Amino acid sequence: QESMHAYAANVYTTVIEELMKGKQRKFIAVEQEFFRLWWDGVATDTQKQQVHQLLQEGRLEFVIGGQVMHDEAVTLIDDQILQLTEGHGFLYETFGFRPQFSWHVDPFGASATTPTLFALAGFNAHLISRIDYDLKADMQKNKKLQFVWQGSPSLSERQEIFTHVMDQYSYCTPSQLPFSNRSAFYWNGFATFPDPPKDGVYPNMSLPVTDTNLHQYAQTMVANIKERAAWFRTSDVLWPWGCDKQFFNASVQYSNMDLLLDYINEHSGEFGVTVQYATVGDYFQAVYSRNLTWEIRNSQDFLPYSTEPFQAWTGFYTSRSTLKGIARRASSLLYAGESFFTQYVLKHPAGSICKCKALKQLQSLRWAVSEVQHHDGITGTESPKVRDMYMTNLMYGVFNVKKLMASIIFDMNDAKKNGEVYSSVYPKDSGISEVDQYVVVYNPLAWNITTFVTISVGNLAMSVYDELGHPVPAQVQTSAESPSTYDLYILVAISGLSYRKYSVKPVDGKQSAFIGRSIKYKRRDITRAGQQSQQLFPVVNNCYQVLFDQSTNLMHSITERETNQTVQLTQEFLEYHVNGDTTKGPISDNYLFGPNASAVPVSKAVGLEVVSGALMTEIRQYFYSNITSQDYLYAVYTRIYAVPEGYDGKLLCHRIEQEYSVGPLELNREAVLRTSTNLNTKQLLYTDNNGYQMQKRPFKAYVNNTVARNYYPMVQTAYIEDDTTRLMLLAERAHGVSSQGNGQVEVMLHRRLWNNLEWNVNNNLTLNDSSVVRPVIWLILGTKAVTNVLYWTSGLALEHRPVVMFGALSGDKPKLPGQLQQNSVHGSSVTVPPNLHLQTLSIPGWRYNSNHAEQIRSIHMGKQKEDDADFSRVLLRIRHLYEIGEDPVLSQAVMVDLKSLLKGLGLVTAVEERSLTGTWDVNTLERWKWKTAQYPAKGFFNSMKTSENFTVTVHPKEIRTFFVYFQSQ
Repeated sequence: QESMHAYAANVYTTVIEELMKGKQRKFIAVEQEFFRLWWDGVATDTQKQQVHQLLQEGRLEFVIGGQVMHDEAVTLIDDQILQLTEGHGFLYETFGFRPQFSWHVDPFGASATTPTLFALAGFNAHLISRIDYDLKADMQKNKKLQFVWQGSPSLSERQEIFTHVMDQYSYCTPSQLPFSNRSAFYWNGFATFPDPPKDGVYPNMSLPVTDTNLHQYAQTMVANIKERAAWFRTSDVLWPWGCDKQFFNASVQYSNMDLLLDYINEHSGEFGVTVQYATVGDYFQAVYSRNLTWEIRNSQDFLPYSTEPFQAWTGFYTSRSTLKGIARRASSLLYAGESFFTQYVLKHPAGSICKCKALKQLQSLRWAVSEVQHHDGITGTESPKVRDMYMTNLMYGVFNVKKLMASIIFDMNDAKKNGEVYSSVYPKDSGISEVDQYVVVYNPLAWNITTFVTISVGNLAMSVYDELGHPVPAQVQTSAESPSTYDLYILVAISGLSYRKYSVKPVDGKQSAFIGRSIKYKRRDITRAGQQSQQLFPVVNNCYQVLFDQSTNLMHSITERETNQTVQLTQEFLEYHVNGDTTKGPISDNYLFGPNASAVPVSKAVGLEVVSGALMTEIRQYFYSNITSQDYLYAVYTRIYAVPEGYDGKLLCHRIEQEYSVGPLELNREAVLRTSTNLNTKQLLYTDNNGYQMQKRPFKAYVNNTVARNYYPMVQTAYIEDDTTRLMLLAERAHGVSSQGNGQVEVMLHRRLWNNLEWNVNNNLTLNDSSVVRPVIWLILGTKAVTNVLYWTSGLALEHRPVVMFGALSGDKPKLPGQLQQNSVHGSSVTVPPNLHLQTLSIPGWRYNSNHAEQIRSIHMGKQKEDDADFSRVLLRIRHLYEIGEDPVLSQAVMVDLKSLLKGLGLVTAVEERSLTGTWDVNTLERWKWKTAQYPAKGFFNSMKTSENFTVTVHPKEIRTFFVYFQSQ
């Protein structure tokens, strides 16, 4: 909102006005969040007409077209797709416009997922800028800044995309003038916050172009163009004109630009250059028509990113961990809310909930989750004030969707009649009161899951029953967080996209929950570990035996019971000490990680409490600075689950769940958890790109900054392995991760920094984050074959844990448990095979026509505005989780009958296969095919055809997008 007021609204208002004044003028814009705020709140009818005209003429071009320009390192693929879809839906509904080029100039490093997503969205070319400085210099020198990128090894040439890396000048016009000490090319100056200047005079307005300096100005521009021309293979040079927060006074910009361009073209013989205004699409069209043969780049990404020897941009992988966690929880709730609402609309067409209001509730969370994917959002590289805005918007959206889900439950259970009330609010603080409670648990995944949900209760003696009144396995124990309440762990088994309703009661003498008994061990001085004999004690379930050493209270080893393989495994917290004073050397900040030296162990003493029961053992370790300290600095809660007979416990048994408590840290400390094993990993680490595909991360030695430059983002998954055994880490938020020694993997959990870099201080970009963070990581240990089967489904099970809602009997009507019949949602589950993931099931509400010609016609006739949201079109995405050759069984293609898959929701009458964001019919989508040595013929890519009879074959790593229509009830 402040940016809109200070400059952003003026960009659109003045650029549109200036484009109308000269047919030759052009402009590109990216982020729909800003454009939509202008369109909905500022633009006049005349300006709106002009935008339509300029888009048709190709003089205004939206590139990328998502809500924001998303970060590539720490975002999840689902959220990238969401924010692109959100922007594309608006552009197509409003203008019939479909972006076909990217302009990903500002994210800090480039992921290999992005080119794949952009190809799937129908883009013809991709453009990036921020990659390692030394790599860029090398590519530039050898004219290798342009290539055809096959981002996915499994999709390879089918979803490849031509990629342009910007040269060393990046995306801003260079502003030096050899003949003046004033700046050049930025005639409107720089935006001022929070208000535009009263007199219209902005700071740093560049030297205007006049008759006297025109020739010198032109010489300066031409010299830079020629310098860049030497770095590219064609004689076309992309010369970006603008920068951050530019063109808020477009008239002074274009009038000076016109003079320069006209002068150079009038003297093109002398200069050897002609210039023209262009969109990024114009530039790629020029390069494409040269018909050159391009090199292929494989699926290697461009992470991490360094700008100088001591500037590794690897700190933001962890910055503002709380925001990263909340953004992911919000995304996961949105995913659940979308499928829950879709089922409600299809199965309860006469339901009492207003669908338009419900859609607005969902949209508020779609917007908030889309917005925080910005490359200065979830990255943690914003000021505290902006972080608070992201948090407020996320919490508002979360509140709306929880409210919607609770009201759907209420409506579907005839709750009024039965005197029940439902609340979405999780009474974590209060504990369940003495009255009978319902716990409604929704499984948002399209697989059957068996897992535990935890709720707070007021006493130890509790019973849990299912809908039919049968007792449900549960365990209750004192809470680690607050000694006065208890944690009740309920074992839930729920089929895909279904919910179950459990009643929780104080014990009536019959079946009660198991009770977890606590044993506290003496605090140990770990500095004296070597002097004492080891006393090992085991914690065992069907999959693992975990040994702890009583002489140190630390983990000692884990044995995978099926193969009887034992891995020595210890964990400790360390801190990197960093510098915040620029006069003393390199610093750490929101973006950068600049450690002074190796990490330092934090605690000299460890306390231990073991809480064991029939279903679960929780090992609580407390790390103190020394043997006599009052308060602990860090805690680890490790949970190992035992699954009773009759339950499918494969996933549950194989995960060792760890929750950490970290903070408040001291200033200029970066906290890591280092797990050291005896696996001979040769310091090779694997980390994921955006929860979509894995990247190999060999340790690289550098002259400077080796520690920081070997940090990588872990969005969902990281692992280390030797020839036989793999240790896998799964996360519910992004972290920096590294292997700083053989057999080691360390995860950065938290950062607290302050520095005096002028730019950071001016923008309030210090990271004085005094919060306590509580991230969760699941460990899986086993052979490669076993972990291969488990890690995708487990990672998604962690991401999409069941949604818990609460109900109570409001009246005093006693209810017999037998009357709680299984719910209709429960009876009609949606289940996909374990190598597929139902990535999206939602009702977007778009009002556009999926026939392109008709959509364009209705826009011309102005028919778009009146219609209500469309509730008949369901958006479905199915993703294959595996790479070709990754697993003998799970890497196979899968045939899916969509009609049968969705029969629980209703009768499918039509299916249309669409591009990733829904705006293209795949049968008419023709992307440019760039010539490569592998495929010398140039032409168009045509997409896969969908079969007629609702059956699709999903191949490894494919993401297939459909519109599905059901028979109306």
